[in-house]
Amino acid sequence: MRLHRKGLAIGAGLTALAMTLTACGGGNGTDTPAAGDTPAADGGEAVTLTVWESANESTEFIRQAGEAFTELHPNVTINPVSVEIGDAASQIALDGPAGVGPDVFTAPHDTLGNLLEQGMILPVANPDAVKENSLEFATNALTSDGTLYGYPVAAETYAMYFNKALVSEDEVPTTFEDLIAFATEFNAANSGKFGFVMDVGNFYYTFPFMTMDGNRLFGETGTNADEPEVNTASAVEGFGYLQQLRDILPVAAGDLTTDAVDGLFGAGTAAIHISGPWNVEAFANQGIDFGVVPMFSLPGQDTPAVSFSGVRTAFVSAFSEHPDEAAAFAEFLTTPEMQQLRTDVTGSMSISTSDITYENDAIEGFAAQLEHSFAMPSIPRMAAVWDALNAASANIWDGAEPQSELDSATQVILAD
Repeated sequence: MRLHRKGLAIGAGLTALAMTLTACGGGNGTDTPAAGDTPAADGGEAVTLTVWESANESTEFIRQAGEAFTELHPNVTINPVSVEIGDAASQIALDGPAGVGPDVFTAPHDTLGNLLEQGMILPVANPDAVKENSLEFATNALTSDGTLYGYPVAAETYAMYFNKALVSEDEVPTTFEDLIAFATEFNAANSGKFGFVMDVGNFYYTFPFMTMDGNRLFGETGTNADEPEVNTASAVEGFGYLQQLRDILPVAAGDLTTDAVDGLFGAGTAAIHISGPWNVEAFANQGIDFGVVPMFSLPGQDTPAVSFSGVRTAFVSAFSEHPDEAAAFAEFLTTPEMQQLRTDVTGSMSISTSDITYENDAIEGFAAQLEHSFAMPSIPRMAAVWDALNAASANIWDGAEPQSELDSATQVILAD
C-alpha cells in the first residue's frame, strides 16, 4: 500500500463495479452467488438492506456509502443500524434465525471460525475483486479451507510512538541495535526517564519477536493448528532479543503492564513506546507532541518487525433475503473510493491496495506498519495461546530461559 496525498474521486472504481453488477430481482436467501456474478437489482424491485456497524463515525460512514451505492443502484436502499462490532457476532446468532437480523454486519476477523461453525455467513460472491481491492494479509485472515468469507473494510495494528520533545524523528531507531544504543545513551542522560517502554508480558505486543525469518504463529496463513511454531529456532532467537531489552528497561514484567507503560508515555517520561491508534487521542489530550513510525527491525532482518493486526470485516448474513444485493454492497465497501471515504469519516486505517490519503500523520505511521503485519489467527487453538505466551513473555523478560519457556507454552497450546 502506497501512502500518497490524493483526493477522493467517486469515479472509475465505482463505475467499474457498477458495470459488473447485472440486474436481478433479489435473492432467495438460500443460493450463494457464483464468483464474479454478484448482481444488484438495478431497476428491479425495491430492496432495503440492513447493515450493522458501530455507532457514531462508523454508522455515519455506512450512511454515506449507502447513499453512493443507491446512486448507482436506485432501487437499493441502505439502512444503517448501530450495533457495536464486539457484539455483532453474538447478536447475529439470535437475530439471524429469528428473521430480524441484518443483511450485512461488521465484526472482527477472528470471529470467522465461530461464525462458520454456526452457519451465520455466506462466502464472498466475487473473491477475485475483493482480493484485488484488499491487502493480502486481510483476505488471508478471512479465508478458510481456500474459500474467502469476509469483506475486509479496515484494520488496526501497533507501531512505535515517539515523543518529539525527547527524540527527533530522524533519531528514532529503525533497528534493534540502534534502539539499544539510543536508549542506553538516553537513560544515562535523563534520570527518571526511559528511552523505550513496552508491555513485555502481553503476547499481543511481544509477538514481533517470534517472527524472524518468516516464522509465524500457526504457519504462514495462521491456520496450521498442529504446528504453532512457537518454539522454533527463530522464535527462541527472537525472544532472546526481547530479553536483551531488559538492559535498557530494567523493570520487572509485572510493573510494565499496558496501563503502566501507557502512563509513562502519557506523562512525558518515555521517549519511545509501542502502542496502537486507540491511544492517539489520549496522548494528544495529555499534551504529548508525538509521531508514529513503523517498528524497528530485528537483528539480521531488513524490514520492520512484524506486528499483530486485526481486520474489521463486513460479513453477508446467511439469513439475508437479498444475498446478491448484500454481497454487492459489501464488495462496494472494499473499493478504493469507499476505502478513502471510510478513512476520511472514521480516521481508520485502510486495507486498500490503492493510494489512500491520511490527514492524521500518526495514522499514516500505523498504516505503514500495517504492510508489515500478520492478522491474528482465528482458529480455536488461539484460545490457549494468550495465557501460555503472556506467561512465557513475562518469564523470559524476568530472566527465564527462552527455549524452556517456549517449549512449555507449546505443550499448553497443543494440550487440547
